[in-house]
Amino acid sequence: MRRWVIVLGVLVILLVGADFGAAAVAEHAISQKARAQLNLSDDPSVEIHGFPFLAQALSGDYSHVTVSADGVPVGDNLRDVRVSAELEDVTAPLSDIASGNTKSIKIGKLTGGVTIKAADIARISPLDKIQNLKISQSTASYVKYGDTDQGNQPDPTPTNAAGDPVDGTTAGLRLSGDVQVAGQKVEIFCFALIQLKGKSISIVPHRLQFGNDQSTTTVPDAVQKALMPNFHASIDTSTLPLSVTPTAVRVDSGSVTIKGEATDLSFADLSVAKTPRG
Repeated sequence: MRRWVIVLGVLVILLVGADFGAAAVAEHAISQKARAQLNLSDDPSVEIHGFPFLAQALSGDYSHVTVSADGVPVGDNLRDVRVSAELEDVTAPLSDIASGNTKSIKIGKLTGGVTIKAADIARISPLDKIQNLKISQSTASYVKYGDTDQGNQPDPTPTNAAGDPVDGTTAGLRLSGDVQVAGQKVEIFCFALIQLKGKSISIVPHRLQFGNDQSTTTVPDAVQKALMPNFHASIDTSTLPLSVTPTAVRVDSGSVTIKGEATDLSFADLSVAKTPRG
């Protein structure tokens, strides 16, 4: 009996190893195709969830696949975009994956995010006029009212149907950088709202301050009027990777993330227009 238990254990280990090995081969094939479609210098990360993999492969139906990539170039200005996507209800015939043919892969639902770093946002006109642009979080209340009783009130947190907190279509944003005022370089803070509207996001400035993190000075109205347009910008989300409908925007230190969802699409919809690297 002990001998049979050992034999059975060895067989299980071999089967599990073969299953993970087959999954790794499939992940590598998808990763290489995604690399070509996203115009990357390195293979993106691909993970096929669920066990056993071979049962999913034989049926051609996968419940959950994760794809993520860094350094995705988009257009002339965005050179280091991060893309992450959760793919659900994926249909991919085993023969196509084995041959590297991803054209027939169908995705039932995609939930994704595109993260744009401050260095890329700084290339978008007219923000390209600001030197050393930095991005950090703020609240909508503080953006509008500053250091007042109203500005110190917490913003209402958006929730989903289950009552869990979610990102909303508007977020507070603090931009800081150096601008020329009367021939002198000065540091300026811009408190703005970043708003998602249809297929674009807009950075809408509300007020400016001179100074640094330790000391700030209110910018005179005339100077605010002259400088405010330098902080008003927009991004067309239809040019970004992932064919999703934008649903939320989030600000982190040094980046902005646009989230979205899509249904009934193909693997080819993850691609972006080719942009020469370097």
